[in-house]
Amino acid sequence: MGEGEKFQLGTIGALSLSVVSSVSIVICNKTLMSSLRFIFATTLTSWHLFVTFCSLHVALKLRFFEHKPLEKKMVMGFGILNGISIGLLNLSLGFNSVGFYQMTKLAIIPCTILLEILFLGKKFSKRIQFSLVILLVGVGIATITDLQLNALGAFLSLLAIITTCVAQIMTNTIQKKFKVSSTQLLYQSCIYQAATLLISGPYLDKLLTNLNVFSFKYTTKVTIVIILSCLISIAVNFSTFLVIGKTSPVTYQVLGHLKTCLVLAFGYIIVHDPFSWRNILGIMVAMVGMIIYSYCCVLESQQKPVEGGGQVSQARDNETETLINVENSSAILNKRPPVWNKDKDKN
Repeated sequence: MGEGEKFQLGTIGALSLSVVSSVSIVICNKTLMSSLRFIFATTLTSWHLFVTFCSLHVALKLRFFEHKPLEKKMVMGFGILNGISIGLLNLSLGFNSVGFYQMTKLAIIPCTILLEILFLGKKFSKRIQFSLVILLVGVGIATITDLQLNALGAFLSLLAIITTCVAQIMTNTIQKKFKVSSTQLLYQSCIYQAATLLISGPYLDKLLTNLNVFSFKYTTKVTIVIILSCLISIAVNFSTFLVIGKTSPVTYQVLGHLKTCLVLAFGYIIVHDPFSWRNILGIMVAMVGMIIYSYCCVLESQQKPVEGGGQVSQARDNETETLINVENSSAILNKRPPVWNKDKDKN
């Protein structure tokens, strides 16, 4: 098996792991928050990140991967920025309607493209842009139900979009620039993400829910589901860095919208969530966009050798990794943050 085939196989594995783990954790968290009423999303995320750090620390001691030191200030800033973006996404959902929050998520792709064009000089073909437009329209049809707007919510959404885009672009850039693996970068940065949310999480959750996470009654069932959620989060966090490192921030966002469609479908099949023809139409349009996107990526990847080595095209550093190459994953960390309000949960 050649290097190209190994790389493609690794990419397919990363995409598959991201989809399976993200859908699993959303279902787990939905049970935790809707059925068991543990509605402290930001604090739960901080526990996810702390457990991820501990598991990677054990893996390092067992020599499953090598430690590659990076500049401490850079890693600290990167980790804190990731933590802030998660907190802002949760605040955005808390201060906006579910529909406006979905618009916020949809805005991340065009914002990421704009930043990469302006600051990294990357180029996106019209075919790629067209496929992304179809994808965003489909996801919008399937998920956006209302668009209630308020000044504070809009401001928080803008900050969430900017911090999320910058954090994901940095994830890709750091891995390629410093030749570090996704595991090495996640291990060094997730402790700062965890610390940021461990400190701020209880206050944010108190602000959003008017409840205290430390006063919650932790039954055996709640504790078991929290532990399960934390264990699944290891795969979610690892696959996030792996996918962004192997593909690009835009491809990761496209994958995130695929997860949204799958979560809607599983919600209807497993827990019988309300499902309309609008949801079905939106998912079908979104899937068409994803297929076109994947086809365009493959097509441009094949055209690269013909164009000659002088041009910097949209190849491996950008969109040439396939999203649905004979296969098919917030948040949080780009999965939809759990809804902590009964009315919103129905949406």
